[in-house]
Amino acid sequence: MAPEHRSFAPHLNRRRFLAAGAATAGAVLAGSAGTSAAAAERTAKTPPTVIHLPDGFRPEGITIGGGPYAYLGSLGDGSIYRADLRTGEGGILSPGPGTPSVGLKLDHRGRLFVAGRGQGARVVDARTGRILASYVLTTATPTFANDVFLTPRTAWFTDSFQPVLYALPLGRNGELPDADEVVKITLSGDWSQVSGEVVNANGITRTPDGSALLVVQSGVGGLHRVNPRTGVTRLVDLGDAAPLTNGDGLLLLGRTLYVVQNRQNAIDVFELAADGRSGVFRRRVTDPRFDVPTTVAAYRGRLYLPNARFTTTPTPQTTYDVISVPA
Repeated sequence: MAPEHRSFAPHLNRRRFLAAGAATAGAVLAGSAGTSAAAAERTAKTPPTVIHLPDGFRPEGITIGGGPYAYLGSLGDGSIYRADLRTGEGGILSPGPGTPSVGLKLDHRGRLFVAGRGQGARVVDARTGRILASYVLTTATPTFANDVFLTPRTAWFTDSFQPVLYALPLGRNGELPDADEVVKITLSGDWSQVSGEVVNANGITRTPDGSALLVVQSGVGGLHRVNPRTGVTRLVDLGDAAPLTNGDGLLLLGRTLYVVQNRQNAIDVFELAADGRSGVFRRRVTDPRFDVPTTVAAYRGRLYLPNARFTTTPTPQTTYDVISVPA
């Protein structure tokens, strides 16, 4: 994970922000989703580069903490799946509420913050699978809580159908906010919302120096630097790089930004300025095993991406997996 930097601290409901980075997960979940391929890789004592998920799972978001466990959310019923990156085995940690789970992030207290598409957000205990809190982020329609990122003292959520970000401010000791403490930040400046059910704000992370947020606008392929206090955005100068059309999950490691472009089956890699106002294209990562990957997380020098397979009609028998490539 990227090292901590100085943080911004917008005034949100008179709460002070609390750092919430990636963390170690809990004990290994009983049960197995391993296959003969995974078993063969275990025998060779090398981590599997393909992790098979339950048939019909429909993954979208992925998060990895300090331990060797990945957590994935289902677009189908919203279940949370936990996979052991060393073996490829795993099982359902938290049965879904019957509504989608999209982006999710793990904090150092072992809590999963989950974007719930049209159902707001919820927080899940990564050890027990118990739902700790649920939030209605907005009553506006349409709404699509898509991705989440944990910055110092706040959990930030994007809305792909509304030009806003939502913030859950945490207490001094990490206390979750009350239901009425959700803060809405309206996007302005260079941001131009596309009408209709076009995916606008999608993946979210922060600048290398921690002074601002970065949000990719999928429908037009722009990367925006967002002032978290005001919502004013400025397009990040990426030079001659192609538009980030279908830009989805974002991952920042140091000053290196990985941008997943789902239907291109690719990750574009940029070296950013410390303040995130500009970046230089470095390379494109592709793999023949990619099948519309959506989000990305990292562990021990490797990237892990769930194949959402949006071009395949989902059925209870449709197969899904997570692909690992070098970072």
